[in-house]
Amino acid sequence: MSISTVTPELDRDRAAVPELAQPWSAPSDVRITGVRAIVTAPEGIPLVVVRVDTSDDGLYGLGCATFTQRWKAVVTFVEEHLARLVVGRYPGDIEDLTRLARFSAYWREGPVGNNAISGLDQALWDIAGKRAGRPVHELLGGRVRAAADTYIHAGGADVAETLDRAEEFVGRGWRHVRLQVAQPGLGSYGAPRLDGETVPGAPFPRGWRVGEYLTRTSALFEAARDRLGEDVELLHDVHSRLTPKQAVVLARSLEPYRLFFLEDVLPPEHWDALPGVRAASPVPIAVGELTTSMTDAARLVLGGGVDLIRSHISAIGGLTPARKLAAAAELVGVRTAWHAPGDTSPVGAAANVALDVTSPAFGIQEGHVYSEAVHEVFPGTLRIADGWLTPNEAPGWGIDIDERAAARHPAGLSGHDAWAAGVRGIDGGLIAP
Repeated sequence: MSISTVTPELDRDRAAVPELAQPWSAPSDVRITGVRAIVTAPEGIPLVVVRVDTSDDGLYGLGCATFTQRWKAVVTFVEEHLARLVVGRYPGDIEDLTRLARFSAYWREGPVGNNAISGLDQALWDIAGKRAGRPVHELLGGRVRAAADTYIHAGGADVAETLDRAEEFVGRGWRHVRLQVAQPGLGSYGAPRLDGETVPGAPFPRGWRVGEYLTRTSALFEAARDRLGEDVELLHDVHSRLTPKQAVVLARSLEPYRLFFLEDVLPPEHWDALPGVRAASPVPIAVGELTTSMTDAARLVLGGGVDLIRSHISAIGGLTPARKLAAAAELVGVRTAWHAPGDTSPVGAAANVALDVTSPAFGIQEGHVYSEAVHEVFPGTLRIADGWLTPNEAPGWGIDIDERAAARHPAGLSGHDAWAAGVRGIDGGLIAP
């Protein structure tokens, strides 16, 4: 699955369609010669990285294009549609190339196209850093802080297990911990699945119940404050499952425990109600990992719907739109909290950190501790130390990919489909997962 050189087909494209050629004089003769996708799953999670090659021997860039649930569609977009648009172009025209990729589809936005474009965008920034001999964060204006503080995920089958895990993380240096506890049924998020029926005799006896969730979550944070004390910042992810009224009820029940943020209280279909929920909530509201365009994310920021914006930057098109979003957030007092679980590649994580250390709007960075298998596949992968993430000082992202190691971890289809199919109420109706 690759287009690694200027193929005869691409040469014919440029000859037959002169509009695809370089539109103006470039300051050097370096050109894009190939665009391809590399897919690997060293932790069992499909990761997509785009490699952009150039006419300068050994000069290439890497960008994150990871849409785990539909990664094959992203690969097709990259290799069958994106490559023909940019091969032969000067790689320094990042804004023009990514706008071309976006506008050429006519029906634009969405996670497939934007992840493909993100792969191109971040790879071009990597190339720009390598050509300048500087890390990408310096190209963005340089640091405004030394490192990015992170939060980490603690989940358990019950409250005690969750807090045991949280204490372990605090002991390892984290100051911010997200807490999730399981409940009976198939719909638990961020915690182990509990076996058994929730309501025997119901049409879907292993269903998720909102009332039980609200009660368990409040009890979790009451116990957490008692056991962890006042110095640890606590977070929680609803995972987009509540109505606006239910979201307010949950937020008010958590007021005594002073959460750092409450995440994704509403599904995207009801984001128009977020300003009202935010106004009624005594705890900060973080939303946005399901944004699939910079426009949607900007509406959350500028429309008063969020205290922290949580976009997955590859899903909104990459570093270029994300830095614009961070600038907009700075103007209205919203902070960034970029989405970065295990289905963000190390290249995407490096892009997050470049934004974190260069933006005054930074709030917190989601953290993920990559396995040693990931470090083998992606030399230069950032490591969290005492809860802090610091960018590489090498040119570009400072991250490479070992394609032989990557090939030892082939990707299958995401398990999310099967999980989402089981997130149902006790009446059998699907619930936003």
